[in-house]
Amino acid sequence: MAHTTVLVIGGGGTGVGTARDLALRGVDVTLVERGGLASGTSGSSHGLLHSGARYAESDPEGAAECIDENETLREIAGHCINDTGGLFVQLEQDDPDYFEAKLEACHEHGIDAEVIDGDEARNRVPDLSDGVERAMVVPDAAIYPSRLTAANAESAANHGATIHTNAPVTDITVADGRIERVEVGGEANTTIEPAYVVNATGAWADKIGAMAGVDFEMKPTKGVMLSVEYEGLEPVLNRCREPSDGDIIIPHEGEAVLGTTSIEVDDPDDYPKEEWEVERMFEECGAMVPGIETHEIRRKWWACRPLYAPDESGRADSGTGDERGISRDFTLLDHADDGVENFASVVGGKLTTYRMMAEATADHVAAELGVAASSTTATEQLPGASDPAELDRLVAKYSEPQPTDAGVVADLSESTAAGD
Repeated sequence: MAHTTVLVIGGGGTGVGTARDLALRGVDVTLVERGGLASGTSGSSHGLLHSGARYAESDPEGAAECIDENETLREIAGHCINDTGGLFVQLEQDDPDYFEAKLEACHEHGIDAEVIDGDEARNRVPDLSDGVERAMVVPDAAIYPSRLTAANAESAANHGATIHTNAPVTDITVADGRIERVEVGGEANTTIEPAYVVNATGAWADKIGAMAGVDFEMKPTKGVMLSVEYEGLEPVLNRCREPSDGDIIIPHEGEAVLGTTSIEVDDPDDYPKEEWEVERMFEECGAMVPGIETHEIRRKWWACRPLYAPDESGRADSGTGDERGISRDFTLLDHADDGVENFASVVGGKLTTYRMMAEATADHVAAELGVAASSTTATEQLPGASDPAELDRLVAKYSEPQPTDAGVVADLSESTAAGD
C-alpha cells in the first residue's frame, strides 16, 4: 500500500509535465504509466514543434498558444528541440487566397512569417518541386518526444516525485464520491491511496474514466507516419492548403518523417493499419518533393490522436464527419461534476502545448488542494537540456527511443539499468 497526494495516470507529455509542475510546487506526486514514457501518442507523433502557422487563420487562440509555447520550449528544452525553421509552400494548384489569409493571420497573432519566391524556396530546399510558386518562412521546429518526456520525468523525480513505468492501472475504487484506491499492476504491483487523481492518458482517457464510473467519450483518429532516409533536409515542409493527408515533412537528422492521415477509430489499441495510407503519404508528400518515394523507409508506424469532441450534452460526438475539423485544443474535465470529487481528466491538445496544458491542470489541482505555489516550469530549464548524451541516458532510464525520434536518440537501454 502506498499513499500519495496526487496520482498522475499517463506518462506522455501532458502527464509528465503535470507531475513535474506539481512536484516543483512541493506537492507529493506519483506517476504511473502502463508502458515506457512516451510509449503512446507522444512518442508516435510526427515530431513537429508548431509555430502556430498551421492554425493561424482557423484557430487564432490555438495559434497564439503554439507560438508562446514554441518560444518557451526553445528556452527550457535545449536538445529536446531541433530549430529547423519551416516553410509553407504553395504549389501551382493551391489556392493563393488561402496563402494570403494564413500570412495575414500569422502577422496578426505574432508569428514571424516572411514570403519568399519559388526560386528562393528551391535554393533552400533543392529537392522542392518546380511547381512551388512561393513559400512562407515560419518558426516551426522539430521536437524529440523521448528526450522531452524523460527530462520532464527526471525533473519531477529530482523534486520528490515517484515515477513508475510498466505499471498499468488495473482497477479504481470509488467510495462516498471520491477515488479511494487505485490498483496498479506490472512492475509497480501496488495499491495507491491518492488524495487526488489526474487522468492524462490521452486517447485512452475514457477507459480510465470508466474505471472510476465516469462517462465521457474520446474520438481517437489514427494517422500513419513514415520515416525515410533523407540527408540534408533542414526546414519543416508544410503544404499551404487546408489540412489534408500527406501535407507535412519533418526533418529528423538524416531522416524525414512524412505525415499523415486522419481516420476515426473505435479502439486506440486495435485498429487496421492499411498499406494505402503509406502509399498516400508518398503520393501527397511527393507533390512537394518529387522522388521522395524512392527514399528508403527506416520506420513506419501509426498513432492515435487524443481528440475529444463533445456534443451539446457535453459528451463526445461519435458521429461521422470531418475528423480534421475536431479541435486540437485541450479540455480539463473536473469530474466533481460527475460525482467524483478528487478526479480530473485532461484531454485533447498537442505535444507543442503540453507544458501549458500541464500548468493549467496543475493550477486546478493546486487550487483543489489549497496549494498556493505557482508554476515555474516556463522558466526552469529541463535537466540534461544542454547535453544530448545526458538526455539519451534519461531516455534509457525511463523507456527507450520511441518511433518519432528513434533515428536521433541513442538507444542505451541495454547498457543503462532502468531506474539508475
